[in-house]
Amino acid sequence: MKKALVCGAGGFIGAHLVKRLKKEGFWVRGVDLKYPEFAPTQADDFILGDLRDPYFCRHVVDMRFDEVYQLAADMGGAGFVFTGEHDADIMHNSAMINLNILDACYRRNIKRVFYSSSACIYPEYNQMDPDNPKCSEESAYPAAPDSEYGWEKLFSERMYLAYHRNYGMEVRIARYHNIFGPEGTWQGGREKAPAALCRKVAMAPDGGEIEIWGDGKQTRSFLYIDECIEGSLRLMHSDFTGPVNIGSEEMVSINQLAQMIMEIAGKRLSIRHVPGPQGVRGRNSDNRLIYEKLGWKPTQPLRVGLEFTYRWVEEQVRAAYGTTPS
Repeated sequence: MKKALVCGAGGFIGAHLVKRLKKEGFWVRGVDLKYPEFAPTQADDFILGDLRDPYFCRHVVDMRFDEVYQLAADMGGAGFVFTGEHDADIMHNSAMINLNILDACYRRNIKRVFYSSSACIYPEYNQMDPDNPKCSEESAYPAAPDSEYGWEKLFSERMYLAYHRNYGMEVRIARYHNIFGPEGTWQGGREKAPAALCRKVAMAPDGGEIEIWGDGKQTRSFLYIDECIEGSLRLMHSDFTGPVNIGSEEMVSINQLAQMIMEIAGKRLSIRHVPGPQGVRGRNSDNRLIYEKLGWKPTQPLRVGLEFTYRWVEEQVRAAYGTTPS
């Protein structure tokens, strides 16, 4: 039986990845500061601890794993990443995790390591036009990410590639574009736009109002969790190192995203635009390279994933607050 290690297995993507790896027949060890919040972990072994501690990392990587997935990071949505209040923690914590995991894997002669980077590495100067952002993989340089989160991700990409060149480690690097779905953070400040808007719509009475940061004309693409996991495993099992985008090409404005969720909920709501962190004006996945290298790209319409996600968030709101307004 093949063995896999999932770092960040208590998080949204990590918990879903553990489930998929178990279906694929792996023995899985998960590690994180916390257990998954919304469902019991399916990992065969789950170790609670801090991956910023190099000694803990060596304890976790105490055997030869066939595959290591490094998803652990200090991260969140715009309300966490773009305020500037968490920049030092974001850079320090995530960089330490990646330094420690790479060193521990090198010492155990583990060859195949997956790293989840982010579309936040792309230059702000290529994402000023909400209708025509440029996010092809080679456009990452000259580097100018719009957040310290993006700068740390870019540094760590280069570190994984250096281990690949110098030590023969078979690294795989994916640049995720706004992954969403059930069992993800939906309140508290670290949630991303789809979950936040699902919560706002679920909590608003029909005919009421929701708030959106900025003018709502900023654009993004959003990828459903199942397709993220599928793309990640295809990349991991390919002979392509990356970096490569894993995201949807269905670009929408935040206003359009909100309207889509309202339609799913069957509610007529007005939007009030308020000041708040927004990130770049436009971003969309460019899937030419992943299709060229893997013969695959995501195809599920955004609305399908939003329907699953809204129903799940609606259940969470009902459980937390007793009921949802009608």
